[in-house]
Amino acid sequence: MTDLDATALRAAYDAQLRPGLPDPVPDGVAVESDGPLFRVLGLDHGGLVTYRDLGGLGGADLDALIARQAAVFRERGEPVEWKLHGHDEPADLPRRLRAAGFVPEDEESVVVGPVAPLASALPVPPDGVRLREVTSRADLDRIAAMETQLWGRDLSGLADGLAREIAADPQAITVVVAEAGETVVSAGWVRYRSGSTFATLWGGSTRPEWRRQGIYRALVTHRARLAGQRGRTLLQVDASDESRPVLERLGLVPVTTTTPYVYTP
Repeated sequence: MTDLDATALRAAYDAQLRPGLPDPVPDGVAVESDGPLFRVLGLDHGGLVTYRDLGGLGGADLDALIARQAAVFRERGEPVEWKLHGHDEPADLPRRLRAAGFVPEDEESVVVGPVAPLASALPVPPDGVRLREVTSRADLDRIAAMETQLWGRDLSGLADGLAREIAADPQAITVVVAEAGETVVSAGWVRYRSGSTFATLWGGSTRPEWRRQGIYRALVTHRARLAGQRGRTLLQVDASDESRPVLERLGLVPVTTTTPYVYTP
């Protein structure tokens, strides 16, 4: 499927990528169902609530479902993210989440596009920067250290999460680092969702002094080539306001938005 109609691409996204459960499930991670949704426990950053749709649930029944999720993670003493999409129903779901103590974080755009045009291009990082596929714990720790420095909060758990994914199925994810000498200047990973035509791109944060030099674009192109080699025909990214223009120039189309609503006990 390479139709760039946003409605058709969103339908493919909903059908193939949602509810977005880990596949395979890494060691130490558990998935529980509760009505139309799933709770993912044991992630490096806390828990996740996800679903394809809520099956028409509304009113008091929906409020009770939301309250149960907060109660589970309150008992665990862990934060949980409710991944809300812009086209989720009912329309008053954001209000109901806020009333239950879930706090919205930054909205991102879900963009989707064909693999082939990007997979046919060569990634061209700037002079002095090389792209390298990594699996070692030392390299994953270097990536987590860079992310921690960039975002100003402890993201050391990222290395644990990536390591567990690689151990569960090294063919399901590829981690790519951009290096200048011994310095990690950016990193991104690509997941190959089983049973789908999609590859999904994650990461891409870049050190400020290396931005606007084509590193993010090179990382996207490199991972698109990997997706093409595995027979994937569509790419999907949860794009920030900074990365969305780059991705649109590369042929990806906005199909909806996603906002993390986070409950912190």
